[in-house]
Amino acid sequence: MEELWSSGEAPVRAVMDALNKRTKQKRAYTTYMTIMARLHKKGVLVRRREGKTDFYAPSQTRDEYMALRARAEVEGLVAQYGDVALSNFAQQMAGLDPARRRALQRLGRKS
Repeated sequence: MEELWSSGEAPVRAVMDALNKRTKQKRAYTTYMTIMARLHKKGVLVRRREGKTDFYAPSQTRDEYMALRARAEVEGLVAQYGDVALSNFAQQMAGLDPARRRALQRLGRKS
């Protein structure tokens, strides 16, 4: 995702080349193609076909994606742990610097 957020739109091969340069263990084209097709099916990526080449781009900005993921994770924690999770969130908020706490409260009102 980071590669696509920085490039905007790219074919599978460009993503593969960029990511394989950063790792010792190179992955096959089909691995990247499968992952990107699955992310497209889940709505995380949009796909555009040009000839035989598929170009992929993120469907959300990095910040939008992070907000959605954070919300899903928090909902999962609250569903699994209930009041214990909420109590821990409250303790974390109480321990923050007051200016940061106010900034987070304002951010929460926008959602």
